[in-house]
Amino acid sequence: MIITSRRIEESDLDMIMNWRMSPEVTKYMNTNPKLTIESQRKWLESVRNDGSVRYWIVEVDEIPAGLLYLTDIDYEKKKTSWGYYVGEMRLRSLELAVSMELSLYEYVFEKMEFDEIYEEVFSLNSGVIKLHQLCGCIVERIVEEEVEKEGVKYDVTHLSITKDTWQEKRSSYKFQKINLG
Repeated sequence: MIITSRRIEESDLDMIMNWRMSPEVTKYMNTNPKLTIESQRKWLESVRNDGSVRYWIVEVDEIPAGLLYLTDIDYEKKKTSWGYYVGEMRLRSLELAVSMELSLYEYVFEKMEFDEIYEEVFSLNSGVIKLHQLCGCIVERIVEEEVEKEGVKYDVTHLSITKDTWQEKRSSYKFQKINLG
């Protein structure tokens, strides 16, 4: 399996829209959006001009698999939030998830020279929380009923990893590095 990344192109918008509206993806996201290709075009234009976000399509053996992203990039405080989802169910694997996560940490801590990365995960998504912890994250807090979606309230687990922790643990990880240039 060869994992690569690239910037989003307009020709990806229909695929991203379908992934993002998929029940397998939205069940772990803060919203269940009803997207259109026009709203996707506006979104792409806005993220292309927004220095506080970065998005990549991740491919497995040249097949688009999912989306990896940084949000709330704070150059002054040297911290950012991040997330990802794999929209192509047949390409989901632990190897892909670990490679996406650790490659992003390497990018943020070594290339961007940031000090902290944080994320929020629905607490019911215990497998992803465990994965983040295996990759060096710590649970900062759990906020009960933080997100309400379609009348249901969800607890949210807030996690983070620091540059110091990354540098301490980096050599113990084996993963396929994804170039996020």
